[in-house]
Amino acid sequence: MSMPFYVAPEQVMKDRADYARKGIARGRALVAVRYDDGVALVAENPSNTLRKISEIYDRIAFAGVGKYNEFDQLRVAGVRAADLKGFQYSRDDVDARSLANQYAQILGQIFTHEMKPMEVEILVAEVGVTPERDQLFHILYDGTVMDERRWSVLGGDAEAISARIDASWAADQPLEVAVKEATAALSGPDRTLVADDLEVAVLSRSNGRRCFKRLSDDVVAAALAG
Repeated sequence: MSMPFYVAPEQVMKDRADYARKGIARGRALVAVRYDDGVALVAENPSNTLRKISEIYDRIAFAGVGKYNEFDQLRVAGVRAADLKGFQYSRDDVDARSLANQYAQILGQIFTHEMKPMEVEILVAEVGVTPERDQLFHILYDGTVMDERRWSVLGGDAEAISARIDASWAADQPLEVAVKEATAALSGPDRTLVADDLEVAVLSRSNGRRCFKRLSDDVVAAALAG
């Protein structure tokens, strides 16, 4: 009887992390940034049918980068979990923090126990009644959760995009400025992104009970031209 090859656990985890990071880096990035009335989510996404940004619940949005079929499975699971909790208890009991924790458990379990990790990074964003209660939870492929206060960058070249956002971000900026700065951070100095290259949505405090709203190409183009 032949003995199986031994591989150190730390080497297995490193190989899985490298595999997931390479898959995510091949995709296009996404930026979520706070503005004066909520949270703006801007993704480089030329597709008119496949969505990186979606509504989860009244005040909560989901965004993902990496392998589309994998983060879309997570989106559907989040919608079901939020609907069930809101139905069993109260709509006010559905919050981004608990959803982020559930996602972290799912991704951590898959990363640790499955042969192939999910090649995704996801964001759960919630707009609060007041700006101080806005929340951005960035969840990595291995279940690591980062609670980010001003903006969040997902996907390839995140460090460079974060540096560009850091240089231009200001508290209480209007939506048009937030979209323009997020687009400039995504494109960098060597490219120009136009409205048709982008998917943009907002969580707006002034949008009624359901805060999520997609922005049309015309609105995005006007913001970029301003």
